[in-house]
Amino acid sequence: MTKEINTSEFPLKDQILALSRQVGRVGTSLKTTTTGVPRSITDELSRLEGHLYKMSRRAATFEEEHNNMVALTNISQMVNSSLEVDEVLRIAMDTVVKMINAERGFLMLRDGENAMRIRTARNWEQESINSKESATSRTIINRVIESGEGILTTDAQEDPRFGAQESIIAHNMRSILCVPLKVKNELIGVIYADNRVRSGIFTEASRNVLATFGNQVAIAIENARLFTSLRHTLAEVTELKNLMDNIFASIASGVITADVQDQITLCNRAAEEIIGQETPEIIGRQLDKIIPSIANDILPYLASMRETDEAITDLEISHTLPERGKVDWRLTLSPLKDADQKTQGVAIVLDDLTERKALEAQRRLFERMVSPAVIQQIDPDSLRMDGKRSDITILFADIRGFTSFSEKQSPEKLVSVLNRYLAAAAEAVLDEEGTVDKFLGDAVMAWYNAPVPQSDHTLRAVRTALAIRSAIEKLYLELPPEAQLGFGVGIHYGEAVLGLIGTEKKLEYTAIGDSVNTAKRIQENSRKNQVLISEAAYLRVKKHIYVDKLDALQVKGKSHPIKVYEVLGLR
Repeated sequence: MTKEINTSEFPLKDQILALSRQVGRVGTSLKTTTTGVPRSITDELSRLEGHLYKMSRRAATFEEEHNNMVALTNISQMVNSSLEVDEVLRIAMDTVVKMINAERGFLMLRDGENAMRIRTARNWEQESINSKESATSRTIINRVIESGEGILTTDAQEDPRFGAQESIIAHNMRSILCVPLKVKNELIGVIYADNRVRSGIFTEASRNVLATFGNQVAIAIENARLFTSLRHTLAEVTELKNLMDNIFASIASGVITADVQDQITLCNRAAEEIIGQETPEIIGRQLDKIIPSIANDILPYLASMRETDEAITDLEISHTLPERGKVDWRLTLSPLKDADQKTQGVAIVLDDLTERKALEAQRRLFERMVSPAVIQQIDPDSLRMDGKRSDITILFADIRGFTSFSEKQSPEKLVSVLNRYLAAAAEAVLDEEGTVDKFLGDAVMAWYNAPVPQSDHTLRAVRTALAIRSAIEKLYLELPPEAQLGFGVGIHYGEAVLGLIGTEKKLEYTAIGDSVNTAKRIQENSRKNQVLISEAAYLRVKKHIYVDKLDALQVKGKSHPIKVYEVLGLR
């Protein structure tokens, strides 16, 4: 009896081949052991055996092609599943080398210098090939590059196209297969496979497999290049955006952009702080809804800017914010244009001038209270609570008759008259580049020769006193008789300490010393519109003035009388 075959254990080709052999054995058995069997039956069995053998070969070819297609499908999925191509190509080349029974496989790509460089090189043991073992047939590779067509040779040693080439002879090359890699009909590389041991290894099916693989590789490489380019571009754009964001955020001025419908599209951190709202509350809203209090001020200018397509600069407006009260802003409105110079909206640069204007107002007030020369000498960053000894000329001027006058006047009129007299005295001091130290009720204290040295500082003080007297005479023409008051002036020369007195919260730049007290005592003993100077001051200016020598003054706080002179005029 014949043995029954379990067909489920074998591939289809093996099943058919086994059946063919069994038919052959049956036919042989009939011929040798059985009599009376018609010859036609044994011939038919022989034909069936041959037919089954051919079917087994076809099944083998079909299974090989099927397995190749399955492998190529897997390679295709693997190659196109990742944009990190090098590792994928390494695995794919290992699969192809095994599939076509190659000894080695190389994938070459053009570099930046248009030369073919090996990207992946693998052997049948799934190992990377080092440079010493990477000899290939440059003739075959170059011919594929030139023609753009694949080349198959079953035995390069005997092939009349290549047998005479030195590289083929030197490296004993036999079976070689090389196909191009193309992207949009542009050759970017080649795949080269060989077997230096056996000839006749590669077939047309091998070439088809390698060509199909090459198409998949070319697509993967193109995808990877596009991805790399996109990633590089994205990195550049991201870096540029981060840079622009940093620059935009660091701009001290507020910046707001809006489209042609006045809908806000962008704002920076400074704009948030100036407006007093967060970005989510600003973006996407209308300009006139963000700051309603300035809508009537700004919208006409926006309309004018759109009509002329020209920027409007240094637009200053004042308005009130609920959280801050009165604020002062400066705006610049500019057309927002695209790359084609088409206006797409408006860019608003916003500066908050509130604090600056307050400081300017404070400085103007300070300049009216303190000599400009003093202001220029003060460094806010290096204020020191000490003084400096200096020789100065001190002047005191006090309004005579002011106390009795004040008893009969309203506070408003009293302040008005007082300010006119003190202003006349202060202007006279400043005209001679003196320093107004302070106003003491109805008196003025000033000095000369500090902080800026003045060689004729005592003479300047005398001229100031005479100028005060002249200014008062002019005031008499404008004031009623009861308001026609006068000044008593005292001048002294001596040493004093000048510096900042007080605390860091309240400072006063002043002069301190006995010479200051002496000038004050001399002024207290002067009559209406009389100018008295000490002997120390007189000795410095006696060549320039006319005087009367008066009796020495015995004043409070002085152990010795003070010699004084009345100034009558200048020589």
